[in-house]
Amino acid sequence: QVQLVESGGGLAQPGGSLRLSCAASRNISSLAVMAWYRRTPGKQRELIASIKSGGRTGYAESVSGRFTISRDNDKNEIYLQMNSLKPEDTAVYYCHGIGIENIYWGQGTQVTVSG
Repeated sequence: QVQLVESGGGLAQPGGSLRLSCAASRNISSLAVMAWYRRTPGKQRELIASIKSGGRTGYAESVSGRFTISRDNDKNEIYLQMNSLKPEDTAVYYCHGIGIENIYWGQGTQVTVSG
């Protein structure tokens, strides 16, 4: 089992930046894919960024060019750098990991973008 704990959420102004972190309870190098999802009220959870163990990344069109996902296998952490934030980025953001036999979710962290 792997526990994932997000941090770094909070309130930001439009055009501002936030950096989310996700700390894993054990070695993430065994997780083939790690990702960030988000969910807004009344909507399904949306995949916004992913990173494979080899470092290949992918982004949803809604965040491409503004958000950057990265991972530090030595620290067992992944990150989401969010720039040029918009009010529509307001959501609960979840860290996600895919292992050989299991998938893992964090508890989520709230991001609110408001002026």
